[in-house]
Amino acid sequence: MTDRQARLRPGVMALCGAVGLSLALTGCGGGSDDARPQTAPSAASTVSPVASASPADPDAATKAAVLASYTAMWVEQMKAYRKASPDGTKLDDYATLDALSAFERDLAHMKKNNTVIRGELGHEPEVTALDVDAKLPTATVEDCIDLSKWQTLDTKTNKTIPLPTAQPLRYVATATVERWDDNRWMVTEYEPDGSRTC
Repeated sequence: MTDRQARLRPGVMALCGAVGLSLALTGCGGGSDDARPQTAPSAASTVSPVASASPADPDAATKAAVLASYTAMWVEQMKAYRKASPDGTKLDDYATLDALSAFERDLAHMKKNNTVIRGELGHEPEVTALDVDAKLPTATVEDCIDLSKWQTLDTKTNKTIPLPTAQPLRYVATATVERWDDNRWMVTEYEPDGSRTC
C-alpha cells in the first residue's frame, strides 16, 4: 500500500446545500446530522454497467474491470444498508478511504435514526475517464442514480418514510476508482450531486 492509499483524505460528501441520499435515508429530519447527504443504496439495486467502449477500444477490458469493482461495491453496500450495518458484508473489499468512511457514516446515521433501506435503487454507471499510465492508475465512474423504487423504512414503526419533495428522483453520482498494488480496483471517493439530474 502506498502512502497515498494509507492516509485518509478530507471527506468528499457535499454539505447541506446539495441534495443527497441522506434525505432519502432519514426523511429530511431537522438535525445537522440529517442535513448531510449520504450515499446509501437499496439492497436490490438494478445495476446496468456501461463500459462506454467500442469493440475496438483498447481499454475495454480495463473499463470492464473498473465497472465490475464498482458494481460489486454497490452489491455489498446494499447488503449493509438493508440492515444498517456493515457486518457480514465485503464492503471494504471494494471501497476504501473517503468512500468507505462516507458509507460508514451513513450506516451509523441510519442506526441512530432507526432506518433501513427497502426497494430498489437504479444505476447506469459509465467509465468517463481512465488514466492507466499514471503511477496510480485511476478511473472516473459517473452513475445515474434512480430513486423511483427506493424506500426508507422506520424500523420502530415499520412504516415507509416518504422522500422529501426537493429530492430529485434521478441524479448523478461520481466515483473515483484506483488500481492498487495488488491489481484490485478500489472505489476511493464517491460523491452524489443532487444538482445534476439525469
